Amino acid sequence: QVQLVESGGGSVQAGGSRKLSCTKSKPIPGRYCMAWFRQAPGKEREGVAFMNSDGQTNYADSVKGRFTVTADNAKTTLYLQMNSLKPEDTAMYYCAARGLGVRCWAGKYEYSGQGTQVTVSS
Repeated sequence: QVQLVESGGGSVQAGGSRKLSCTKSKPIPGRYCMAWFRQAPGKEREGVAFMNSDGQTNYADSVKGRFTVTADNAKTTLYLQMNSLKPEDTAMYYCAARGLGVRCWAGKYEYSGQGTQVTVSS
C-alpha cells in the first residue's frame, strides 16, 4: 500500500501563488502516474495536473499556463506550483498515484492522500 501525504495548502489572495507537496511512502515499481486532483464544495473531483514516471505532464485547460507539476530527483515528492491563483481555484487538493503509467489524464487512481485545502480570496 502506498501512502500519500499532501502539504502546503492555506489561504492566499487572488493573483498569488502557492506550492503544494505530496510525498509517497514507498516507490511504485515500473511505470506509474501521479496526479493532482481538486474538489470544490458541491462540485465533482477534477484532475488538474498529471505526471508519469518518465516526466511527461498534462494539465487541465482550467490551469494550463498557471500550474506546474514537478517531482524531485528521487521522485519521492510531487509538487504543484500554482501561480496567478483565482477564487475558482479554491478547493481541497488531493495527490493520487497508480501503477499504470500511460494516459495519466484518464482512468482511475489506486492511491490518494487526505488532501490539503487551498482557499483563494478575491
